[in-house]
Amino acid sequence: MRGAEEGVNPEGKTIPVPETVGAGPSGSQHEAPVVVVLDYGAGNIRSAVRALEAAGARVLLSREKQHVLDADGLVVPGVGAFRAVVEGLRDVGAVPLIERRLMGGRPVLGICVGLQVLFERGVEHGDETEGLGQWPGVVERLEAPVVPHMGWNTVETPEGTELFKGIEGERFYFVHSYGVQHWPFEAGSAHMLPPQVTWAEHGARFIAAVENGPLSATQFHPEKSGEAGLSLLRNWIATLPRTGRLDEVLDARHDDDGLTEAAQVAPSQAADESGGDPR
Repeated sequence: MRGAEEGVNPEGKTIPVPETVGAGPSGSQHEAPVVVVLDYGAGNIRSAVRALEAAGARVLLSREKQHVLDADGLVVPGVGAFRAVVEGLRDVGAVPLIERRLMGGRPVLGICVGLQVLFERGVEHGDETEGLGQWPGVVERLEAPVVPHMGWNTVETPEGTELFKGIEGERFYFVHSYGVQHWPFEAGSAHMLPPQVTWAEHGARFIAAVENGPLSATQFHPEKSGEAGLSLLRNWIATLPRTGRLDEVLDARHDDDGLTEAAQVAPSQAADESGGDPR
């Protein structure tokens, strides 16, 4: 399996992350929203950090309560087993912080298993694990002749999508063996807008992304999806409020070389390997 510092192009060739995500943002850094990438022990973090920075955000890798709450946007990454990701989030006290952000309409973006754990439960080798329950549905092994689903795939986007605006026909990079293949959501009110669901197919249809007010998530890896993934991150970043609450924190964390805390990477991410069975 490719290392966390690698991406791929549509032909399947490995390319370094800087080429994957493109050039960095221009203009004043203080004009950019601040995104916290949640540090709870997940692998594959540095690629996400660099992609977000290249897409125009200022990025802080942190698990500190006030950082998570004050961020203009929060990214919840995830690689590996459903249970391990849920336990990691609970161990650092992240679940109530995510819920508090959503109650206040503060944007959250889940990636890969970071999407899966937002559903009611996951089933792995007959073992069921309770998820965060933001959406109804069960994460199960893909009904496909070949798993994991690894590589580029097209998606079926809903009308009015913000995440996929301008990139509806592009391909994105998937690495997973499990997914949500049924969407049992029922709108409880005529005045309630149902979530927008994007689908993909590998053996059978599965959910590739969900947009639900302040909560969005993708099953694929935007940080591994070349220019299409970078455009999706830009679309998400464009929806973020600009509060300035973490400006002083980021300014204080520049070292003598001008590197941000996100670029230095937290100790728990030193190895930064995805590990485990791809989800």
